[in-house]
Parts: sequence; structure tokens; C-alpha cells
Amino acid sequence: MASLHVALSSFPGPSFRPTGKLVIRCSADRQALFNRIAPVYDNLNDLLSLGQHRIWKRMAVSWSGVKEGDDVLDICCGSGDLTFLLSEKVGSHGKAVGLDFSNEQLLIASTRQKLRSKTCYKNIKWMEGNALDLPFPDSSFDVVTIGYGLRNVVDRHRAMAEICRVLKPGSTLSVLDFNKSINPLSTAVQELMIDNIVVPVASGYGLENEYKYLKSSIRDFLTGNELEKLALEVGFSTAKHFEIGFGFMGNLVAIR
Repeated sequence: MASLHVALSSFPGPSFRPTGKLVIRCSADRQALFNRIAPVYDNLNDLLSLGQHRIWKRMAVSWSGVKEGDDVLDICCGSGDLTFLLSEKVGSHGKAVGLDFSNEQLLIASTRQKLRSKTCYKNIKWMEGNALDLPFPDSSFDVVTIGYGLRNVVDRHRAMAEICRVLKPGSTLSVLDFNKSINPLSTAVQELMIDNIVVPVASGYGLENEYKYLKSSIRDFLTGNELEKLALEVGFSTAKHFEIGFGFMGNLVAIR
């Protein structure tokens, strides 16, 4: 597996309060968390979203405007769902890079690639790297996507600035993530579902504490308007946030 960035595994892992609550203090903690959930990540996504996450990911790719022959980057690629969809769009004449700081997730993505027969998947390269310090020259990509990753980076402004830097002028960023609603009722329903569905299901996989982190990560995330503002601040020319999945998910589309 190619790696153009120093791995973060030498940093201390996450800690637990006396109550058993997971405490996420830094990027190394988050890296350790995603390494632990990697083996069951895909199964949990299918189970918890009733397969809807696959529709949302196809929407994110569609909004990116990706086309045949493009060079594309999928940041926080995880096990590669968005990367594979992008690969199919760019075809054998394009290139797709899936980047993540979780080595365990990348190993699963690489294994999935080897098990799939489509010729276009040969255009995918997996890389271990940091979203805050992308190992690419300026104006390298026609499209960048990031699915369920921006919420988890420790410096969103820097991550967005890095994405803007590596995108070619006029190119598109598509960011899929949980939606931080400004509607109190929507927020209450979302948190109720996390507490009474997501966490109990995750506990069946021995990951109760890891998924309790989800609620606080959404609370600490940005609203759609705040994401649009952030995109414009770092240099994108336009930005629009769309609520999807009954308002529980959101997708930011920004053009450099």
C-alpha cells in the first residue's frame, strides 16, 4: 500500500472516563477509533441505514459532476465506497485516489478492490495520509469527495483549505455527512435514534463506546450555512448545502 504521509500510529490511543465514555482528544484518538471499527464498518452502515447510505453516496458522486477521464480524490475514503463509485465514472482513462489515515480501513478497501472484477477499478490507488496535509501538488484533481470525514477532522478550516488547494480551478468538492440541523425537533429525533438504535446495535458488535461518540461529533459539527461560509472563506467561489435523508444527512457542493 502506498503511503506519502507519516502514519499517526505512534501517538497514544483514546482514553475512557470512569463512566466508560470514550474521550476523543486528538487526531490519533480518532485514527485509533476507526482502526477498531474497520472490520464491521460496512456491515454496520448497511444495517443502521437500511442500505440508504448507498443512495446518499451515489448522490454525492452525482453532485460532484465527475466525468470520464477525470483525476479524482476521495478523502477519508474508509473502505472505499465513494472511491469505487468515482472509479466507475472516470473509467480506465481516469485516475482515482482513496486516502485515509486508518491503515485498517485501507487494508479492507484494497482487499475489496482485488475481489472485484471491473477493469476500471485498476485505476484506484490507496494511500495512507492526513487530510490536514494532503501529499499532492496544487491543482491536482478535477473532483474531490469526502464522505463522513470532515466532521471528524480536528481542524476543518485547514482541511477545507487543503482541499481547495489540490483542486483545479473550476472543479468541484462534494462533502457528504450527517446534517447538523437548526431545527430542534429534527435534532431531538436524530439524537433519539442514535441513543436507541445506533448505539444498541453497535453494542452488539462490542462497539458501544465507539458509537456513543457519534452524537457529540454531530453536535460539534457545522450547520449547512456554516459549511457554506467555511467553503467561501477558504477560497471556493460558490457553495451550496443540501439536506437529504429526511434532513438527517447533508451534502455540501462547492466549486473552486
